Amino acid sequence: MSRLGDGRIDWPRILLLALTITVLVTLGTVAATSSTAFGPYNPSWDGSSDFRQDAADDPTVESHLSSDTARYDELSANETVTFVIAPDEPYEREDAERVRDFVTQGGMLVVLGSTGEPGNELLAEIGAEARIDGQLLRDERHHFRGPTMPVATSVENHTLTTDINQLSLNYGTAVEPGNATVIVATSDFAYLGPEDDELDNQDELRSYPVATVENVSKGKVVVVGDPSITINAMYGEPDNAAFVRGLYADADHVIFDRSHGSGVPPLAAVLLVIRRSPLLQLLVGTVGIGFVAALSRIRVTSPLETVQSWLPARFQSARNRNRGTNGPGLSTAERADLLRRRHPDWDREQIQRVITALNHPGSEDETDE
Repeated sequence: MSRLGDGRIDWPRILLLALTITVLVTLGTVAATSSTAFGPYNPSWDGSSDFRQDAADDPTVESHLSSDTARYDELSANETVTFVIAPDEPYEREDAERVRDFVTQGGMLVVLGSTGEPGNELLAEIGAEARIDGQLLRDERHHFRGPTMPVATSVENHTLTTDINQLSLNYGTAVEPGNATVIVATSDFAYLGPEDDELDNQDELRSYPVATVENVSKGKVVVVGDPSITINAMYGEPDNAAFVRGLYADADHVIFDRSHGSGVPPLAAVLLVIRRSPLLQLLVGTVGIGFVAALSRIRVTSPLETVQSWLPARFQSARNRNRGTNGPGLSTAERADLLRRRHPDWDREQIQRVITALNHPGSEDETDE
């Protein structure tokens, strides 16, 4: 702990150190997290950090966060599942071609969205039949905390729906299947309409598809009408997590495609750049080794020594009392001056005896007053 020459604690310096540590921790947290809805690094209720961490903890797969569709070219397509969750921007021609090539070569693409655009544009570009309706889906009878959170109770027997009995939705929509196979649908009491619309005789109550799968060339495309099944507030509800895990159960790689959506924090973005550049990896490794080497030269004070340093001098050990006078580089006069300031009650002969003892080998652990 920082102390002044007269033994008082240097509180301003301690407060400055505490403030500096607080600021650094805050900046680190901001740099490593995101507040974007559906963001894989957003730990709040509307983020999908639980889903990302779940995949990262799965020893059978290797997860990747991608901010560039070029990542599709680096992994074996037939061993990879890609999740596109609520994209904010349309996929331009080059990006759409990469996704199409990925599916054509045997990859599985999972598109989760509650609005038609730009998810439907991507589905059209890759040649998929299914489309996201975009209207709000409600169910007055089978729901979770209200009709706008319907529970899809109709689950087909399919390899992608093993061990699930329902999906818990949150402001989702229906999927227009086209020629795709419906694997999950609502009950027969669901209907579509604006959020402020009241159920009346004009509404058509029926079962609506909410998840489909179809073959596109050698690959598969899964469309889900609600990206909210991946957010932290809904991921643990029946049987959302089991359904999502089942989508990549047979894969070796999982890609979180954020190339057309925000939510990648600065620190994660930097790590992505470093992982893609061997030269940067070498540079960071060299700097890290140098930092560790520098830290190894710094003497670490034990907790006991730190506590002892807070005590008055007469209660401290000889090691603590003499540390400031036994370091290399202090002349005899400097040591004498330091001892006079620390022990004004000592006479000249006592100070001289202590200095003589300090200059003798092994004197660090001796006491001579």
